[in-house]
Amino acid sequence: MGTQVDLFEPAAQSKAAVRPAAVDDELRAVGARLPAGVYLGTSSWSFPGWAGIVYGDAHSEQLLARQGLAAYAAHPLFATVGLDRTFYNPVSVDVMAAYAASVPARFRFVVKAHEALTLARYPSHARYGALRGQPNPRYLDVAWARDQVVAPFVEGLRDKGGVLLFQMAPQPAELLAGAGAREKSPGRRFAERLYRFLRELPKGPRYAVEIRTPELLTPDLAGCLRAAGVAPCLASMPGLPPVEEQAGLLGVTGEVGDSGAPAFVARWLLAHHRDYEGARAAYEPFDRLVEPDRIVRGALVELIARALASGQPAYVIVNNKAEGSSPLSVAALARALVDAEGARP
Repeated sequence: MGTQVDLFEPAAQSKAAVRPAAVDDELRAVGARLPAGVYLGTSSWSFPGWAGIVYGDAHSEQLLARQGLAAYAAHPLFATVGLDRTFYNPVSVDVMAAYAASVPARFRFVVKAHEALTLARYPSHARYGALRGQPNPRYLDVAWARDQVVAPFVEGLRDKGGVLLFQMAPQPAELLAGAGAREKSPGRRFAERLYRFLRELPKGPRYAVEIRTPELLTPDLAGCLRAAGVAPCLASMPGLPPVEEQAGLLGVTGEVGDSGAPAFVARWLLAHHRDYEGARAAYEPFDRLVEPDRIVRGALVELIARALASGQPAYVIVNNKAEGSSPLSVAALARALVDAEGARP
């Protein structure tokens, strides 16, 4: 993974070759009308197909990865971005600080925690080398999380650290739950194990947990997150219930103090009728909405509105593989949200 770290090392932005795309008055007006506390953004920023949408000129993925963040953050609708490289390798305080220095004061990052914390067993994928198929001793390891994940997030990003996300691998419920009293269900054992981890994390950051094993979306998990003061991250993708159903399962009702969560967090990741490779083939170069999904968009608008009414900030990350172009999905979501807010008494 060393190549990826070099590729995505942030560069000084003062002499960046990447400039933002021209944005029309209508889109600026939408951005100005977005409710306070709404943070919309995309899963990353290094896509050449966004020329004319986010970036003023065509650039390579490598150049955008190094120098595109400042231009991305200049877009009037983007107040967050998903930082995914941290899922594959922890990064230093200095790297985090360089990201923070590249964006305006209003901007907040959604940062994935290192995957070693969320894998009970290493998958059989070749990239895990000799660890393939082996139990993972760092699964839910508080010390590793504190030193390698939380410290760089807090010390590097400072007030631009929005949400630190633990994306739980889609592994069998029994494996994630671990050993315990057999009269307890895997969902109960997992919730108790996760709570022991979450309660020991350093206080201060907004934490969120994304579950990709549907059997674990239980009242026990809702209680765990509520007790720990951690947000559930709703993920829109195949294999999981619709986001509005996830919200119901995890107690995200929109009433003041409903879930004890520090924020509403959602990620619109993948069209429900496609896998990642199929979506990439259908949607590249990610410069248009190929398959608009008004059902998911409408559900997110309603959930965001509920969160704002309950006093929670709302962080929503959109992937290119949701509809075809995440910047255009964000624009459509922002317009729908502004229209919905304008229609409310």
